[in-house]
Amino acid sequence: MYKRRFGKFRLILWLGIVPCFLLNGGCYHKKVPATGEERAIPAINKVVVVGFLPAMQQGDKADVVRDPISGSVFMAEPVPKGVAQHMTDVLFNRLVDDQRFGLVSPGQARGVFSKLVDSDRNVGMTPVRVAQAVGRSFSADAVLGGYLYRWREREGGDYAVKRPASVAFNLHLIRPSDGAILWKSKYDKTQRSLSENLFDLSTFVKGGGRWMTAEKLAMIGLEKLLAQMPGAPVKEAEKSAEKTEEGDN
Repeated sequence: MYKRRFGKFRLILWLGIVPCFLLNGGCYHKKVPATGEERAIPAINKVVVVGFLPAMQQGDKADVVRDPISGSVFMAEPVPKGVAQHMTDVLFNRLVDDQRFGLVSPGQARGVFSKLVDSDRNVGMTPVRVAQAVGRSFSADAVLGGYLYRWREREGGDYAVKRPASVAFNLHLIRPSDGAILWKSKYDKTQRSLSENLFDLSTFVKGGGRWMTAEKLAMIGLEKLLAQMPGAPVKEAEKSAEKTEEGDN
């Protein structure tokens, strides 16, 4: 059975606010559908980046949990303090660098959210409804956020480990107007040796044949998710345009 690890506590952490409103535990007896419906992706120009939140509280035991937005299942455990903020900072900086969207920062989003939670009318809002409210306040086309499910550091060094690094996280793009999930993707990886997994050569190569830290493994995953996101980075779009012009000439 899957314990319900997500509640109002997760909504506030999503935007970096102090944890509160924790719901009582329960069990999943059947598959829980995604909160929003995935649709064809329209043009996205302005995105509110709310970033990552931990899927579990410190002190919780490792458990199987279900993402409250997409319905995906993960083996989760509490992540070290500060990791969610670090990943949020990296995510935002990468998006700033590739210039594919007009951006609203996580700090700006927190300011709006603090006003939302001041009202008793907003108690019990789902993550999707929170995203909608925040997105509408900035007249944004989408809100980008996700959960950190696992951040297990390796035990050992570059060439010999007792236990390899393991990370898991996901991202969602939610449309403020109707709560539709415009895009979603996840990364769930425990490093294996090449002899254990011959089909994961790319991770082996990117790691330089070494046992990676959780940070390194997570950066590979984040790079993969950003490459899958809708909208080509400006730099890539410019290169494509240049190639087209060269072909025309």
